[in-house]
Amino acid sequence: MKLFQQRKAPKWILGLALLGGSCAMNAQEQEKVQGFVHEQSDESGYVWPTDSLVLKKLDVWKDQKFGVLFHWGLYSVPGIVESWSICSEDVDWIPRDTTWTYDEYKKWYWGLKDSFNPVDFNPDQWADVMEDAGMRYVVFTTKHHDGFCMYDTKETDFSIAHGAFKDNPKKDVARYVFDAFRKKDFMIGAYFSKPDWHCPYYWWPYYATPDRNVNYKIANHPERWEKFCQFTYNQIGELMKGYGDFDILWLDGGWVGSAKQDIHMDKIVDMAREAQPGLIVVDRAMRGKHENYQTPERGIPEKQLAYPWESCITLSNDWGWVPNAPYKSATKVINMLAEITAKGGCLLLGVGPTPQGLIEQSVVDRLHEVGEWLRANGKAIYNTTITPYYQEGNIWFTADKDGKTLYAIYALPDGEQLPDTLTWSTNVPKGKMTVLANSKRASYQVEGEKVTVTLPKGLPNQPLVLKFAWKK
Repeated sequence: MKLFQQRKAPKWILGLALLGGSCAMNAQEQEKVQGFVHEQSDESGYVWPTDSLVLKKLDVWKDQKFGVLFHWGLYSVPGIVESWSICSEDVDWIPRDTTWTYDEYKKWYWGLKDSFNPVDFNPDQWADVMEDAGMRYVVFTTKHHDGFCMYDTKETDFSIAHGAFKDNPKKDVARYVFDAFRKKDFMIGAYFSKPDWHCPYYWWPYYATPDRNVNYKIANHPERWEKFCQFTYNQIGELMKGYGDFDILWLDGGWVGSAKQDIHMDKIVDMAREAQPGLIVVDRAMRGKHENYQTPERGIPEKQLAYPWESCITLSNDWGWVPNAPYKSATKVINMLAEITAKGGCLLLGVGPTPQGLIEQSVVDRLHEVGEWLRANGKAIYNTTITPYYQEGNIWFTADKDGKTLYAIYALPDGEQLPDTLTWSTNVPKGKMTVLANSKRASYQVEGEKVTVTLPKGLPNQPLVLKFAWKK
């Protein structure tokens, strides 16, 4: 057991390069370096909601721009790649010690329930850190694919509330997380995995588990599948009816819900929205009426999209906590946020709390830098809209909703110095141009549609925002 608990991060984690200045990656590239991802759904598959309350909440959500996604569960104890090590698929990004049989490994993994004891769990610290970072919404993993619940579900005892943490007054972890962020006026989202590898109605112990999918033929055992559907319905109902107000139901495991694994989404969504009017439902990668916004994973779309979307990207290389993780710099996070905002999306940044239940200091420090930048430059991010001409090189453009004021965000590459001048075309200013952070005037020249800006001296070496009126 100790061997696994003290194991080093797998080579595929340690060797992974961080995302660059422009984070656009295709699905094949994403999967090659970082495992299974949910790619952006096809544009033609987006269906606008007809519920006016959902549309209203989507409009509010789109203005938040920056959120956090917490993955925290059994996998956090040894610091390994989420639930995936118990998935019997022979791919490089699912690491597992080959000296153990699969059944031995799975038994060890399930047994982490008895050692997951986060006695320092402090959701208020989480909320303080993310508020300081300038985030506006939160998505918390109530259950990942391994089936381990981070709330006190009545449907199974495979939960944080029935393991080593069972006697702690905060054993109903999700409740405390959601309440801590509600006190900060965050929009609240519940992550929930549709597949459940611990549930005997999904992975039936009678059969082997060859891959991530249900391990029996549903057509041959429809009654068993219906029990799983009811189990899922009941668990989502527990959250939607018993854990306060929600804005987002964020459903993962996009291989469940297809025609082959129909989980009765209409029934689930109707129940959820009866309890939570206007609820945004994100049935990831499923396309259609229950995917109210799309979630390209670990990358940014190549161009602006005409419907709601969010890039979910990790701060390190993994969703959960991994020891000695190589975290992205504050500058990289800011640059991603600028690009995503200019393209019309939101950034959901993945952060993994430690096994003890805290946000580690290296994360706190990076996110504080991001927050400092946003406190000075947030007008170029929050509550903005897209512009027809939104990029030139490392410069990203956003606009106030009245369309009169534009912002040019220079995404400074890591390790480089601010240039003396910036140039772009098309978005021609009129009147005064200022540095948003300090209101210093920036002089500029216009030749035709080419704009050359001379930056004031003494600016900090970080991403820069210029504010100006737009000569349409």
